[in-house]
Amino acid sequence: MDAIYARQSVDRADSISIESQVDFCRYETRGEAYRTYIDRGYSGKNTERPGFQAMMSDVESGRIRKVIVYKLDRISRSILDFSAMMERFEKYRVEFVSTTEKFDTSSPVGRAMLNICIVFAQLERETIQKRVSDAYFSRSQKGFYMGGRIPYGYRLVPTTIGGVKTSMYEIVPEEAAVIRLMFELYSEPECSYGDLVRYFEARGITKHGKPWGRTRMADTLRNSIYVRADLSVYQFYQEQGAIVVNAPSDFIGTNGCYYYRGKDSSGRKQMNFEGNYLILAPHEGIVPSDIWLKCRRKCLRNRQVKINPKAKNTWLAGKIKCGRCGYALVDKRYGSSPARYLLCSNRMNNRACPGPGHLDTGDIEALIYREMRKKLALFPSLRRQKQGPAINPERTALKIELTKIEQEISALLERLAGADEVMYRYISRRVGELDARKNEIAAKISEHTRQRKRDGQEIDNHLTMWEELSFDDKRRTADQLIKAIYATEDAIQIEWRI
Repeated sequence: MDAIYARQSVDRADSISIESQVDFCRYETRGEAYRTYIDRGYSGKNTERPGFQAMMSDVESGRIRKVIVYKLDRISRSILDFSAMMERFEKYRVEFVSTTEKFDTSSPVGRAMLNICIVFAQLERETIQKRVSDAYFSRSQKGFYMGGRIPYGYRLVPTTIGGVKTSMYEIVPEEAAVIRLMFELYSEPECSYGDLVRYFEARGITKHGKPWGRTRMADTLRNSIYVRADLSVYQFYQEQGAIVVNAPSDFIGTNGCYYYRGKDSSGRKQMNFEGNYLILAPHEGIVPSDIWLKCRRKCLRNRQVKINPKAKNTWLAGKIKCGRCGYALVDKRYGSSPARYLLCSNRMNNRACPGPGHLDTGDIEALIYREMRKKLALFPSLRRQKQGPAINPERTALKIELTKIEQEISALLERLAGADEVMYRYISRRVGELDARKNEIAAKISEHTRQRKRDGQEIDNHLTMWEELSFDDKRRTADQLIKAIYATEDAIQIEWRI
C-alpha cells in the first residue's frame, strides 16, 4: 500500500492546502491502494506530529511500500530528522517520492541531492523563525499587545495603534481596588508577603475565587503593568540598566508599561534588568509611581532563601519538627557566632506560628543522642531491612537504555563505510552524542551499585564511636530508629520506628 503524507502549518491564502497536496500526490499512486496521513497546524521543525508518527508506525509494521509527498519540506525541514527518516525507509525497503522534485533514492547522487534540498529546507525554516522573532520584537517596541495572561485588575479590549488593529488592557474597577490595597500595604516597611497573605485571608479577599499566594503577590508587586509611569519610573529603569524605548517626555504619570526580556539578557528579568526593554503601554496604570517604586525597591532587596536539597548542618534535618505547628525546624546561625538554633519554618515564612521557643541545636542533638543510646543498646548492629527483592527500577531502566544505545552505535558504524559526506557528518555527530550519553549512564549505574552496597552494610560501634561516624551514617542511624521528633523548649516527643 502507498502512503500520501500532507502537512500544513498555517492555513493561509498563499499556501497550498492539504486537499491540493493530496490531489497532486494521488497521481503518483498509479491507481494503487493508498492511505492518507495528515498533519494540520504542525511545523516541520521536528517529527512530533501525530500523522507522521502514525505513518512511520505503519512503515515499520510493513504496511507501506511507498511514501509520497507534494514537496520535500512537507515531510521535514531538519537535516537530522530527514537523514534518520531515510535510514528507516531504507531499512524497511520503502520508496520515497516527491511529486514536485523528482529523486532517484536508489543512487548515491540522488541521495546526495535529497540531502542538499533538505539543507535548504532547514535554512528556510530558520530564516522564517528569524523573521517571526524580528517581527515580534518590532511590534513589542511599538506598544502592541503581544499576548499572554491578562493581569488581575484588567480586561482585554480591542484598539487601534498607528492604523493597526490590536488589543489593550482596560481597568476593572473592583479588581483595581484590590491591587491598590496590596501595593499600599506592602509599601509600609514592616509589611511582608506573609502579612499580606494573612490580611487578605482574614478579610476573604480572593483572586477569581482562589486565595492569594505569596508567589502571585510577589509577581504582582514586581509588575510594571500597574504603575502610572512618570519620570521617576523612567530614571529607575535606566539606573538598573534597562533599555527604555520611549523618550523621557512621554512619561507623564498616566500609562502603564510593558517590560520584555532583551535578546542578550541573562538571569531572571525581574532581578537582572540589564539589557531588558521597557515600553510605555497604551493602557492606564493603577498604582501611583511613588508607591509602586517603594514596593519595587523593596522586592529588589528581598533575596530568595536557597533551599538545600540535602541536609548538611544537622543530622536531625527532616526529622525534627515544631511541637506547636508541626512544620520543619531549620538549623540557623546568626552572623559569625558559632551558636546554632532550631527555628520554625512556618514562623520564618508567614509568622503563622509562635515558634517552639529557644532550642540550641547542639543541646537538642545531644539530648536526642542520649535517647537513641537507650534504644541502640538493644541492638549490637543495625542493617537496613530489605523490602522484598533488591530491584531498583531506575537502575533497570538505565541498563535497558544502555543496551539500546550500544545497538544504535553499532548500527550507525555499520553504515559509515557507504555513507556520503552529509550522512558521514551526521553519523559522526550522532555517535559522539550517544557515546557521551553512554558514559553518563555507566557512571549512574556504578553509583547505584555502590549505593546498594552501602545500604546493605551493617552499622556497628555506633554506641562508642558516634563522633567518628560520618554525617551520612549518623543520619542513616537516626532514620533507622526515629520517625519524627516534635520539639519545644518545654518538651521533646520522639516517635520511634521500633
